[in-house]
Amino acid sequence: MAMIQNDWLEPLKPEFQKPYYGKLYEFIREEYANKQVFPPSEDIFNAFHLTPLHEVKVVILGQDPYHNNGQAHGLCFSVKPDVQVPPSLVNIYQELHDDLGCRIPNNGYLTKWAKQGVLMLNTVLTVRAHQANSHRGMGWEEFTDAAIRVLNQQDRPIVFILWGSPAQKKAQMLNNPNHLILKAPHPSPLSAFRGFFGSRPFSQTNQFLEEHGVSPIDWQIEDV
Repeated sequence: MAMIQNDWLEPLKPEFQKPYYGKLYEFIREEYANKQVFPPSEDIFNAFHLTPLHEVKVVILGQDPYHNNGQAHGLCFSVKPDVQVPPSLVNIYQELHDDLGCRIPNNGYLTKWAKQGVLMLNTVLTVRAHQANSHRGMGWEEFTDAAIRVLNQQDRPIVFILWGSPAQKKAQMLNNPNHLILKAPHPSPLSAFRGFFGSRPFSQTNQFLEEHGVSPIDWQIEDV
């Protein structure tokens, strides 16, 4: 596991000393040694590496990583450039097109968002190959909840985009009036037509940031 080195380390350091994290660390070590697990171990904390705490403007919460070969690289909803765009991201791109007129790209690599201050955080950071939610309940939720609480305490405006009921349950931790919370159904094909389409999260995010003197996100992902 490539440890967190940037300004996330100090506020999250207490978590590494807690009993749950010791158990989680041992479990993850065993899983990587004996099973096929995604993302690659050096990518587990990519969301934190690519979006330092002081740069976070927007938080998008996912559930657990993609569980098929070569997809997950540590950012929720994102896949590596040469991997087929998954169905949920296809729907995210469609809403982005309808909301802001962005052209739909030929890849699902969302690192550009992360580098602009969009923290793309799964609530569970690892998964066994081809077994969705296989690492749920092992301790990652406690760790990522700690990160969400750190974000809630920031005194600058941050947008939290919560898609689907698991993400929306985190809203109870978000009581800072500086922040904007946007809720909608999950973009998966099972639920996107229940209100994800037409929810306009991207334009609402940029409007809120600009109203608070923060530079907006350039949501256009380029072709590769």
